[in-house]
Amino acid sequence: MSANDIPTVSRRKLIKGAVTAALAGPLMMPAVRTRAAPAPLGTPVDPKDLIIAFGHVGPISDEGWTWSHHKGREAIAKAYPGVKILEVENIPFSSQASRIFTQFVQEGANLVFITSGYGDFLYDVAKKNPDVAFMECGRQPKLPNTVGYYIQHWQPSYLLGMAAAMLTKSNKLGYIASFPVAAVFSNVNAFALGARSINPQAQTQVVSINSWFDPQAATQAANALIDAGCDVLYGIMDEPAYLQVAEKRGKWAIMWNTDIRRFGPNAYVSSLMLDWDAFYLDQVKARLAGQWKGDRNAVLLPLGAGTDRDRWGQKVPADVASKVDEMRERMLKGYSPFVGPIQDAKGEVKVPQGTEMDINSLYVNWRWPIEGVTGLGA
Repeated sequence: MSANDIPTVSRRKLIKGAVTAALAGPLMMPAVRTRAAPAPLGTPVDPKDLIIAFGHVGPISDEGWTWSHHKGREAIAKAYPGVKILEVENIPFSSQASRIFTQFVQEGANLVFITSGYGDFLYDVAKKNPDVAFMECGRQPKLPNTVGYYIQHWQPSYLLGMAAAMLTKSNKLGYIASFPVAAVFSNVNAFALGARSINPQAQTQVVSINSWFDPQAATQAANALIDAGCDVLYGIMDEPAYLQVAEKRGKWAIMWNTDIRRFGPNAYVSSLMLDWDAFYLDQVKARLAGQWKGDRNAVLLPLGAGTDRDRWGQKVPADVASKVDEMRERMLKGYSPFVGPIQDAKGEVKVPQGTEMDINSLYVNWRWPIEGVTGLGA
């Protein structure tokens, strides 16, 4: 899930905080208990005085994006059992988000993690509370007390594309997308680039369902892609619907976020894995020591240190696993496969021969589909 996410939400809940909302109906904000002002940034915080807040875009039970961040919250609770942690799931992209973020502050939060991109809904709150450290999983504008963070998902996606190209018999790969945001473009493109490095004839067909979590729509998209001849599916969903379709129809599926192979053990190839634990623990340690700093470039967790591929599925041939793992080792040592020439879907060279795409191009500016990708608007 990336900056500029725009899903529809239906459930809201605050865990270990002051806000409690019904599972349906409008969000009701109770009276707020104002706490003492947090210690200014740059000064140490006693663990017993540290309050951390987590704000999520989806449900913790998704076994996907939100669940992966919740695991990081649990790692903090284990390492710092005396620290109070506030947690809200299913936060809408509206003024209600700003009210929730404001209440985090009013409840005394010193460090706030927002696990998706909320733009001005968070920025306005952060600007008014300079002594609170805000971290947004997205492209948060720079302030002295804000930092964006994300994962370099294009790295494992390239590897998974290689695997897909070796597994397909039709040369047709399917991708279930959410929204036409930067993360989706770079994820599809990296996957397709990895596939075409093995098989230049590989085509990647994209179907967008305008949601991160819609099992019914994902199921329909998966069936449509398979009906069109795709025999390997990939996507950026927060649930296992298209893996279940692939299992039922005897095709392959590559997933995002976590290991959910139990929903399709024969179809499962691997997954783009997320692990925020070490990153979150580092940020808490820095805030406690008075060493946390804002107004810096987004922290992008690389292959092997925040994101990776999952262990291979039970049906993946050994030669496929071996070839991909050789490339993974090269990438861990610093090799980048994102080097021109790279053409867009219209045949125009966008990355010249020998030019390596920089981190900013991969993260936010790869907003054009590469050669071999269809269904993803330019």
